[in-house]
Amino acid sequence: MKTPTELTRPIHSLLIIFLLLLLYMHFQVKAQELHKGFSATPDSSSKSFQPLLTDSSNNFSLGFLRVNRSQLTLAILHLPSSEPTWFVNTTRNLEWSKNNKLLFNGSLVLSNSHEGVLWSTQSANGNTLLLHNNSNLQILDSDSVITWQSFDHPTNTLVQNQNFTSEMSLVSSNGQFEMKLGDNFIGLYSTFEQDSKQIYWKHTAMQAKAEIVQGNGPLYSQISLHGYLGTYQTENAPVDVLPFDSFQRPVTGIRRLKLESDGNLQAYYWNGMSWLLDFKAISEECELPSSCGSYGLCKPGKNCECLNNKTEYNHSSGEECFSSQTGNFCEEKEEGFWVLRRNGVDLPYKELMEFEQMDSLDACEDSCEKNCSCWGSVFNNVTGYCYKIDYPIQSLVSVGDENKIGYFKVRTVVEKKRHVGYVIGIGILVCAVLMFFAVAGFGALRIWNRRTRVNWFVHDDGISPGPYRDLGSGSFRSVELCKS
Repeated sequence: MKTPTELTRPIHSLLIIFLLLLLYMHFQVKAQELHKGFSATPDSSSKSFQPLLTDSSNNFSLGFLRVNRSQLTLAILHLPSSEPTWFVNTTRNLEWSKNNKLLFNGSLVLSNSHEGVLWSTQSANGNTLLLHNNSNLQILDSDSVITWQSFDHPTNTLVQNQNFTSEMSLVSSNGQFEMKLGDNFIGLYSTFEQDSKQIYWKHTAMQAKAEIVQGNGPLYSQISLHGYLGTYQTENAPVDVLPFDSFQRPVTGIRRLKLESDGNLQAYYWNGMSWLLDFKAISEECELPSSCGSYGLCKPGKNCECLNNKTEYNHSSGEECFSSQTGNFCEEKEEGFWVLRRNGVDLPYKELMEFEQMDSLDACEDSCEKNCSCWGSVFNNVTGYCYKIDYPIQSLVSVGDENKIGYFKVRTVVEKKRHVGYVIGIGILVCAVLMFFAVAGFGALRIWNRRTRVNWFVHDDGISPGPYRDLGSGSFRSVELCKS
């Protein structure tokens, strides 16, 4: 016969399990949301990412992300791959330091103890910060109304089911490229010059089954789980479909679209272990807007070289033919430019550029030379088309047609700075060598003088006949005592 303790033991075990389950669920809920009054500072022990808020699936987390080892940003990370899907853009680089602080006071605020507020969601009525398992970060007020969400402020990435409107833009992490939604197209733009943007890729809704109806609402785009970027005017049907490689193929993982730092737009899907490339807007390397950097020439299937045909280099290692340049030639203080010409070159996206038809190469070059905002031109001797470039020269494409002739301005002051810097460096090196020999010579002279002086003053018996004040030295007294 069982004792009362033995009879109740299973009940006690079930109660303990139930309490542990409640406790686990409690901490899980706490890990998925933050409340007004929360604050955090970077932890020096965090080597790459310091999580602050994690979604219910443990796939995404909001936290401090290390950038270049010593800098930080606030980011939403896809934890299995450590790939950011959203991050904060500030006007300056932030050090990984406790001087920087994240505070939720109704708005989510990133501040510095010396400089004050660096970034804010400006949502003063927030009460709860919530991270969903689709990576959307939301601020809710006391009535659970959304006052701000990260899906409305994308950075360089779109994720599945996230709306992308004409009021938004994707910007590459280096700030040089941008994706925008137009009236009936999706465009990629280069922003090499702050006041000038050049479109270099365009997808127009030309083959859409549904028509875009004026006044029927603005367009928006969205990544579908069926493997395409759809453009919609209403929720009924897309007015355009940009298919990925996995179009209409079932994929279990999430999808994302990213504007890469080289200017390419690429789609990926997660297969449980890695992100697989599913779409690439620009397939050829030489068609990218800056595949070989400033004043570079891209040869299809070959390495980059410089437009001056003197230097071969690897752009991926950070080498440049000429220093990256900004501004124009309209400033009064400008010291002019020199001209670089090259035959057999073409623009990688000239079909999207404006052109003029001119009678001759001289007329094309002359029109650019007299225009202080023009950086160069490409002229076709056969068609007479003159393409003028109103931003600092980027990569050109090498072609076999010698009738395509490039004319490019190179700022003189840049070359002078290089020359001056070189001369200064040589001067410093020469001065350092001279100083070394001077110090060495002075030291050698002192040693020689000291030895000469000792040999002249000291007799064979070791006593110096110097002045009386020398007789009071400690060394002499010790010698005198030994002699007595």
